[in-house]
Amino acid sequence: MPPSTDFDDCCRPALDGETWPTTAEALMRSRYTAFVRGNEDHLFRTWHAKTRPDDVGVDDATTWLSLEIVSTTDGGPDDATGTVHFRAQFRDHLGEHVLEENSAFVRRAGRWMYLEALEN
Repeated sequence: MPPSTDFDDCCRPALDGETWPTTAEALMRSRYTAFVRGNEDHLFRTWHAKTRPDDVGVDDATTWLSLEIVSTTDGGPDDATGTVHFRAQFRDHLGEHVLEENSAFVRRAGRWMYLEALEN
């Protein structure tokens, strides 16, 4: 069964701090949604403290258009690490673009955290 794309089922509870995503992919989806909705609090609390920038601010001039999960490696409910390869389409003042990234995630204190972009 494919993951839910309904905001109330997928990401609202995570963005509101009611629940924490149980997989690396679910965290990736919630972080993408946080970029779409400008939810800097969620981005801050889901970014590993070792790699988190001082400013996790969202660029208001960027419009996020779509997210495609290409693949995942590990990152399940019982894993300690995982990767999510994704493509996110966005538009800014220069036009439409695609951000493609392999993201590394780690479980810290039982919660998935975004660690960093991996080199391709």
